[in-house]
Amino acid sequence: MSWPDRAALERQQVWIYLAATLLGLAAGAAAPGVTALAEALLWPVLALLLLATFSQVPLTHIAEAARDARLLAALLIGNFLLAPLLVALLWPLVPADPAIRLGVLLVLLLPCTDWSITFTHLARGNTAGLIAAVPLLLLAQMLLLPAYLWLFLGSGELGALPAGRLLLVFGLLIAAPLGLAWLLERWAERAPAGARVVRAMGAAPVPLLALVVFLIALGQGGVLAGALEGLAAVAGVFVLFLLGALGLGLGLARALRLGAASGRAVVFSLGTRNSFVVLPLALALPAEWALAALVIVLQSLVELLGMLLFLRLVPRLLPAGR
Repeated sequence: MSWPDRAALERQQVWIYLAATLLGLAAGAAAPGVTALAEALLWPVLALLLLATFSQVPLTHIAEAARDARLLAALLIGNFLLAPLLVALLWPLVPADPAIRLGVLLVLLLPCTDWSITFTHLARGNTAGLIAAVPLLLLAQMLLLPAYLWLFLGSGELGALPAGRLLLVFGLLIAAPLGLAWLLERWAERAPAGARVVRAMGAAPVPLLALVVFLIALGQGGVLAGALEGLAAVAGVFVLFLLGALGLGLGLARALRLGAASGRAVVFSLGTRNSFVVLPLALALPAEWALAALVIVLQSLVELLGMLLFLRLVPRLLPAGR
């Protein structure tokens, strides 16, 4: 029996992550003493996940994003202006718990660099145009995140976060894998062996993320048990965000007169958020902020279920030949 390929894993990823979550919660309840081990294993697995994810982003071809100016404009306006405005509209519905509110901001303000491509491809959207724009989207979100957090939280709440620890985690778990991924891509452009390595890493994000979700559920089950009400409320916010993103994406596609394929890419870009990148930041926070990481995992699960609905709706709302 052969190991499933990347396409097979991506088609089943929703159920893989749900199974990993339930298995982690069950294992944590059965063996509560494994929390420390789960936390120790989590960091190297996260680093590998980010390296594998970043290696699939065309980091060495940022200039190519400008070739489709209307698609790029739609992606930038949608993700960095309209999506934050949608978050602001939903903000009064977010529970008052500071950790939940921070988790919501971290995960909803940043566009995805991986799932958006996967689901755009499955919906027969403009995958090539989205891939070309993803490096620019990744760069923009890293620059804009501090400003977004300041706008929503203010200097007081933002000042309460451990800036030194967050910068260290950003350097070790985000900037370093990003730089290594760029080097790998340069190697892949020059040598067949490098191309094989990068191609092989394409199948790694799904099992690695499943392991990350399992380890978080294993180590954070106790926190989850005491926060079910707040998490249930924030799950409703995530559903509303998906519905709003669908409407915004369709509106942008029509306003900018995008073709059906490019319009689909915009909708999936707005609907998917960059939980991979912000999860290490949430996990680096002190114990009193532990809920932020669970909020991000919850959003990913809600989002994946929402993408199953998007795959049915979006091609009908933006039919080919439009």
